[in-house]
Parts: sequence; C-alpha cells; structure tokens
Amino acid sequence: MLSCTLSRQALAACLLLILCCVVTAAQQGSPGNPPKPDSRADKKPGAKPEVSPTAQGQSPAQPQKKGDELKEGATILKEQTEVVSVTVTVTDPYNRLVTGLDKQHFEVYEDKVKQSIEYFKDEDAPASIGIIFDVSGSMKSKLPRSRDALKAFIQTCHDDDDFFLVTFNQQASLVAEFTDGNTLLGKLSLIEGHGQTAVYDAAYLGVEKVQQGRHPKRALLLISDGQDNSSRYTFNELRKILKEANVQIYCIGIVEEGGAAGGTLDLQGQSILEEIAQVTGGKAFFPRSAAELEDATTRIALELRHQYSLGYIPTNVKRDGLWHKIKVHLNPPRGLPHLTVRAKEGYYALPK
Repeated sequence: MLSCTLSRQALAACLLLILCCVVTAAQQGSPGNPPKPDSRADKKPGAKPEVSPTAQGQSPAQPQKKGDELKEGATILKEQTEVVSVTVTVTDPYNRLVTGLDKQHFEVYEDKVKQSIEYFKDEDAPASIGIIFDVSGSMKSKLPRSRDALKAFIQTCHDDDDFFLVTFNQQASLVAEFTDGNTLLGKLSLIEGHGQTAVYDAAYLGVEKVQQGRHPKRALLLISDGQDNSSRYTFNELRKILKEANVQIYCIGIVEEGGAAGGTLDLQGQSILEEIAQVTGGKAFFPRSAAELEDATTRIALELRHQYSLGYIPTNVKRDGLWHKIKVHLNPPRGLPHLTVRAKEGYYALPK
C-alpha cells in the first residue's frame, strides 16, 4: 500500500516537471520575446555592424561632418575676406546724374576678372565729409565767395552728414572736429588768408581724419587756388595713401573772378588736382566766377547724394599688398544714351 502511494507521488512530480519545461520553452520561443544576442559570441574580424532600416535611409555620419566642415570653412573664409566697396557715379552726355539703375545693369571687374556683386544700394545715404580749405595769402581776395560756395554745398548735403574742417597755408591745421555744417561755417568765418600753400599735407591730414567718420560713406572737398609749395609730404606719398583709403576726393581749383583758365593755378596744379580726384572716383572743377564756384559745390553735394554703392568679395583672396585695378562696366536699359561711369581706379590688398 505504501509502495503504491510513493509511485503515484513520483508520477505526479514527473508530470509537474514536464509541464514546467514545456511552459519555459514556449516563453523563450515566443515572437514577442526574442532571445537576446550573446555578448560572448565569437565575431569575425573586420565584420561590419548591422545598420537598422531607419539608418540606411540616412547619409553616413562621416560625410555629414565633412560637409559641415566645408560649409563652416567657406563661411569663415567669406568673413575673413574684406569686401571691396565701390562708389559709382553715372552721368549722361549732358553731365547730368543718372539714377534709378538696378544691380543687373552693373558689372565689376578686378584685374580684368569679373566679380560677383554681393550687395547693391541706390539710396540717399549720409556721409562723413572733410572740408580741406586753402587760407594761404593768394586766397585772401577769394575767401568771401569761397565761403558762400561752401555754404551752398552744406545746405545741399544730406541733413545727417557730419563735417570736419582742415585749413591750410604753409601748415595744415584741424580747425573743427566732426560737427554740423553751421558750426563749421562759423569756424571758417574768423580765418584770414596768409602764408604759402601746403596742399599735400592738408589732403594727407584729411584722409587720416575722415577714417574716423561715423558714416561708412566718406568724402573730402578740397578747395584751393594754387600749386603746393610748402608740404612735407610729396605728391607720390599723398597718392599712395589715397589709393589705400576708401574715400572720394572732390577738388575745386579757383582763380581770380573773370580770370583766364589757369590763373594763379597753372596747368601743372590743375593736373595734380585732377589726378587726386580721379584716383579716388571723385572729380575736379575749375570755376572762373562766383556763380560757377557755387554751381560746382552744389553739384558735388548732389552727386554725393545720388550715387550707387556696390560691394564684392574678390575672387583673388590673397592679401598680397599689390595694386588691384577695378573697372565698372554698365549695361544700361534700352533707349538710354551713352552713359559715363566714374569710380575709384583700384585698391591695395593690404595684409590685415
């Protein structure tokens, strides 16, 4: 009887054990519980890791990083390369200012290589302007009408322009820091003419001072009646700094009212003023009367307010210190007459 009972208990235990094994096997083989990979499993040398279906649709990580680096490098290069700014004046056959042109009408070349214009502006923007005024002895009789002409210039300028004043005879002096036009005229009204003429020194001082102007657009107005005879700087030294500075110079060479062309300002003096203006994209005037003098100053003020501003990043990014020639070409709309373009002749690519 006892033997039978033990046999039944042993049989029940065996059945229970078999049932547990079946349940465990079913759980391990269930689709919802896949077996974990064995981290100790042998792997073939050089075997590539598996890529999930989602990752297969993406670009590989390394090329993405390279692309980002290239984009960042291009941005850095663009920021570190100085933008070359060019102020352009356009006139018609009657010497009248032409406005209303668009970016598409302009082409810019540096050393005969076409450049891409990065920005273009056609607006009446304020400027920082230096007045370089001759108060030498030969100007004594011409000072009253020269002051009147300068007053007309200031009245025609942009309301937000600021001005400084450099006067010169045998020595150049900064008479007025950046200020409004009326204050500048007040400073000039107390000055009498005497001494010799240091044109180059005065222009040199003006170029250095105008760099401190608060406006990006900068210009100088030089008024004189004679050739330099007292400067420490030479014309070549002045010409070099003019090429380095992004500033326009307008020159007015005046003579005795009613006098012949040239007068006390001989042909060599005229050619020097013309070259000073030309290299910077400005212009020289030689009025023979008070009316012509006032007309010249008024015209310069209007021109400063109706110019085009172009900017490009040179394809030649080397800061080699060499002179790079600039040429602005115009493709005007149909129906317009021949137009004249005036801009600076080039720039020195000086190291930063």
